Amino acid sequence: MPQPSLFTQQPQGITLSEFNARIEAHLNGQKDIQSQWVIAETSDLRLNRSGHCYTELIEKDTQGNTIAKVGAAIWANTYRELYHKFLRATGQVLATGMKVLVNVTASFHRLYGIKVVINDIDPNYTLGDMARQRQEILNRLTAEGLIDLNKQQPWLDVPRRIAIISAAGAAGYGDFMNQLAGNPFGLQFYTCLFNAVMQGTQTVPTVLAALDRINQYADLFDCVVIIRGGGATSELNSFDNYDLAAAVARFPLPVIVGIGHERDETVLDFVAAIRVKTPTAAAEWLIQQGANALAHLDELQEAVVTAVRDTVSQAREHLAYYTTMIPAAARNIIDTNRIRLDNYTRNIPLVATSLIEGQRNRLERAVERMGDAVARTMQREQQRLQALDDKATLLSPQGTLQRGYALVKKDGKCVTDATLLQQGDQVTMQFATGTTTATVN
Repeated sequence: MPQPSLFTQQPQGITLSEFNARIEAHLNGQKDIQSQWVIAETSDLRLNRSGHCYTELIEKDTQGNTIAKVGAAIWANTYRELYHKFLRATGQVLATGMKVLVNVTASFHRLYGIKVVINDIDPNYTLGDMARQRQEILNRLTAEGLIDLNKQQPWLDVPRRIAIISAAGAAGYGDFMNQLAGNPFGLQFYTCLFNAVMQGTQTVPTVLAALDRINQYADLFDCVVIIRGGGATSELNSFDNYDLAAAVARFPLPVIVGIGHERDETVLDFVAAIRVKTPTAAAEWLIQQGANALAHLDELQEAVVTAVRDTVSQAREHLAYYTTMIPAAARNIIDTNRIRLDNYTRNIPLVATSLIEGQRNRLERAVERMGDAVARTMQREQQRLQALDDKATLLSPQGTLQRGYALVKKDGKCVTDATLLQQGDQVTMQFATGTTTATVN
């Protein structure tokens, strides 16, 4: 392919200003981009020294990805009017990250390019979107069983060890501490501040970090107090956050929240164990718990004093009664025992005579029984002796000889074994009557 020559004719062009003029001529006359109501989200909203407000209007898809973006401006005189209009309706100032319905006009300037100017705003749309987001978070917390979880945490009768989440230099923190220190009951509270940013984009991460630190030392505290002082209602947006609300709901200690004014309400108010409007009100609630405990102690003390007083009074009455009754009772006892003694004195001879007579009768019967027993015993023994005598007579040698037996003797000794005799031995045989000799064959 041949190379173009340096002298080849170049395409004819127009100047940039002429090109922009053509764009300006086409756009600025289009009615469909003049005074149009547009739904968008504010981003990077800022004011300059002249009072003009600049922002970006963006649109995001369901995944949170930005799919459209355009720069916008609110001129100073319009911004002053819209600022008060929006604040009166929503209780907040226009800020970054808000869903808005704005009336815009698009224009093109050949020097500055395209610009969208915001002419008006409908605060009811933003108010509805904020309420919708808050309600969605509350519905999710309810469905997950978290909405009342922290309210079930047990309270001490007097919570005095307080973990505080607040900004160190905030007026609300100072009001809280002054209220505790100056309580009229002389109650002693022990507090520890866990510093956090209480407005802006750093609120959620710093409050979550403070909760994590407190959780590491949960056994050192009785409860947690999250407080901030006054300020714009828009500064409370960070407390309409699911992650922060879920962390408070699951926290192992009861949480008191005091982050707004009477007219303000955040998601955090719904999940906390105790919800108050201001830091001072949080301190007053804690002080009231101590005052209630002191009042209960006073009631117990009064009850004890009354019980002791009643017991002493009853004891005195009993003592007085016994003091009166003891002499009469003693006289009755003495008289009764004197009568009994007289009866005993009169009855002793009769009783003694009766006892003696009874013992005499028993003795006589015993003597009779003894004589009979002795006679029976002697007769029995005589019979036994006679039997023994008969047996002895029967078994005696003489008795045995009389029954036909004979005693064989050799050398004057009885022979009981025939093998002891030898042939030719001379033996003597004794009979019942008489003796004789014999020779062994």
